[in-house]
Amino acid sequence: MIVSSSFRRTLCSLAGVTLIVASGAVRATAPDENGAAVASAVEAMRSAMLASDGAALAKLVEDDLTYGHSSGRIQDKAAFLKELDGTHAFRSLTLSNQTVRVVGDDAIVRHVFDSENNQPDGKVTTSHIGVLQVWKHRPEGWRLLARQAYLLPKQ
Repeated sequence: MIVSSSFRRTLCSLAGVTLIVASGAVRATAPDENGAAVASAVEAMRSAMLASDGAALAKLVEDDLTYGHSSGRIQDKAAFLKELDGTHAFRSLTLSNQTVRVVGDDAIVRHVFDSENNQPDGKVTTSHIGVLQVWKHRPEGWRLLARQAYLLPKQ
């Protein structure tokens, strides 16, 4: 059987494209397979919350944010940002026991959230809660879509 050189070139081109697609190299912005970029976004959010930096927080959350508190209160993006304008400032905020699981363009983050908060009435409160977050991968980076806090068992 005689195979023309143009047919061979076509076959080689198809094989090359198939390898590129199969390897995932076609994807313009690959998701964070090991979660390092997600963990970095979570840390940026923690730092911005501690500093009451609304501009930084606005860049880290989706417009459709749903932010759930352990009390059952739910906030949208505007309410979340307004509450962190300095009247409800954090004195300290630490995250521990964090896990990150990347699933395509989404990430599931769990951690323990410990804080001391300055309340508008001058009182200081503490929190020790569990948190589940859902992050979305966007061209500009990872952004928080949903957060739900829950009470942890007493120690």
